Amino acid sequence: MSGASYDGLADAYSAFQDANAAYYRVADDALRRLLGPGEGRCLDVGCGGGRVLALLADLGWAPVGVDESEDQLRVAGERVPGAQLVRADAHALPFADESFDGAVSTFTHTDVENFARAIAEAKRVLRAGARLVYVGNHPCFVGPAQEHTDSGVPVLHPGYRDAGRHMSAFARGATPGGWRTTLGSFIHLPLGEFLAAFSGLTLVAAEELDDGWDYPKTIALAFSKP
Repeated sequence: MSGASYDGLADAYSAFQDANAAYYRVADDALRRLLGPGEGRCLDVGCGGGRVLALLADLGWAPVGVDESEDQLRVAGERVPGAQLVRADAHALPFADESFDGAVSTFTHTDVENFARAIAEAKRVLRAGARLVYVGNHPCFVGPAQEHTDSGVPVLHPGYRDAGRHMSAFARGATPGGWRTTLGSFIHLPLGEFLAAFSGLTLVAAEELDDGWDYPKTIALAFSKP
């Protein structure tokens, strides 16, 4: 499964994000804070329905969105008509080396088959000194073995170290009726493997976002390219 698995689900995913706007607003605020305003081209790897592209444009960047799902790009085009949209595999970006002034990616490490390769590609197309910001589910507290509760304190089950794709029907961490249940499967990376994907980049900031839960569900990282 890849980003193309969102074909036929793009409208539903956009509606899911709208219904959970408060949660995503915290992620957006972190993205604004860690990326900051800019004037050059900023790449959104796995742009989905374009929610972040609109944010990038608001910050002054010239947004370029890449996604493997044609359906997601359709929604992105409707949301942000001025953005450049490219259908491509995140593992093999169709751009020249050092051709972007910034890059972001949000909530993609649970979808991309080889997250380290996707980040390596983002690094390749960044100019020296440019910033890459990633915001996504916290690997320690959101995954197949971390069962959500109303209290915000997850119940931990065996299986945290089982990296790779998990079927939602058999994952204790897939909330019934949640997006992962709708999608059918998702990828889990333990924290060490997740962080190792950013090898070769210089860490600038790391935040476990205060998203209203005792245990953070979202992590935000900012890096620069040496």
